Amino acid sequence: MKRFFRSLLAKYMLIIIAALLFIQVAYFIVVILITGISHNLETDYTVEETKYTTIEENWHDEASQLQDVSAASITQFFKDWKADYPDAAMFWVDGDGKLREQLAVDENLPTQWTPSYTAKFIKARYDNNPFTVIAFVGGEDESNGFIVFEIPREVLLTPSQKTFNQYGMVFVIGIAVLVLLFIVISFLFFRSIRKRLLQLQDAMEIRDVDSLPVQIQVRKQDEIGQLEQTFNQMVQELKTSKEREQEEEGLRRELIANLSHDLRTPLTKINAQTFKLAKKELPPDVQQSVQTLTASVQNMDGLIENLMSYTLLMASKYKLERKEMDIIRFTRRYIASWYPAFEKAGFQFEVDMHPFDHQWFVDPNWMHRIYDNLLQNVLRHAANGKYVKMSTQSTDSYDAIVIMDKGNGMNEDSDHKGAGIGLSIVDKMVKGLELEWKIDSSADGTTIKIINYY
Repeated sequence: MKRFFRSLLAKYMLIIIAALLFIQVAYFIVVILITGISHNLETDYTVEETKYTTIEENWHDEASQLQDVSAASITQFFKDWKADYPDAAMFWVDGDGKLREQLAVDENLPTQWTPSYTAKFIKARYDNNPFTVIAFVGGEDESNGFIVFEIPREVLLTPSQKTFNQYGMVFVIGIAVLVLLFIVISFLFFRSIRKRLLQLQDAMEIRDVDSLPVQIQVRKQDEIGQLEQTFNQMVQELKTSKEREQEEEGLRRELIANLSHDLRTPLTKINAQTFKLAKKELPPDVQQSVQTLTASVQNMDGLIENLMSYTLLMASKYKLERKEMDIIRFTRRYIASWYPAFEKAGFQFEVDMHPFDHQWFVDPNWMHRIYDNLLQNVLRHAANGKYVKMSTQSTDSYDAIVIMDKGNGMNEDSDHKGAGIGLSIVDKMVKGLELEWKIDSSADGTTIKIINYY
């Protein structure tokens, strides 16, 4: 249970529950407030309309009862109403359209009123703010003019209406702030998850000195924390496995080195004895056996040499000294040393090499070993074609040395087919020299390109 409450699921459910509770509470609050305010507002609007009606009726009634129409009586009339409505403003325009008396009027009124201005005034004040009532003095007798009563509508508002006008926007803003707060909390929650996932992704891409991912610090015990712990366990297992592999590789190299050394001693003795036998006059069948034995010893010696070289390459201990060199000149000199072997085997050896515009940056010893392994492969596995050709190829992006034979291809079964250590050495050395090579092999022959891009 404790583990569950630490989980991201629990945190996410807590946010959802809080949101649901917030929505429900906000809903009930809004319903209560809207219902109460609506009821109060409806009541208040009724009260307000009653006030307007009462003021309008009383103003007309009292204006019609004025018989002694004079400045003094109108002024006294205004003062009586001012006592009841301190925020009101009143003025009198007589029958000649002249502004006679005014009380608490803030705006500048014309001293002479025309019918058009009067109509415009009435239109501007109709159902507007301030609340305005116009009545003829002394009943319907227009000769005495009219009196005007004005009062700001907000003065007549009830307390609930004033509260709504004052705090309604605050309530709306408060709801908006709460919604925004929920959005921000959700954003921060998911941003935190994303940030931790990106940190884990970065840790997977970063490599330590041993070319393995680095471990990540576990800060929380939730699902991502468990994923981080699992990742750290995987990294530790990889390190342990690599250490064990390195130990095994060291033992394997040591075993191969010891075996190679131990095998060379008897091979040297066998080679010496076969050399002595070859110098003696022996029956033809015995001479053939000695030659076969000599070839087998040489093949075994070459196999041991390849095995040693491959072991050194895998351990990155094969000496590499690259330098700029004329690869065509080097290759021509190298080919000359192989002519006798191919001539003895009955091969037709064709050379068609042209100078390159660019020097190659390689190690001569490594190139020598690459050529050795490739040509030995041709001599052993393409003997039925009796043909080998070394040529050059140049494009705008690379130069290449091409070795072609007319054997049955590398996929053909052969009595001389081995474990492929020679070609593995070629692959390691070509890549170590930052070159590339391609093999195109079929039943009609094999073409190998050693490519130098520039």
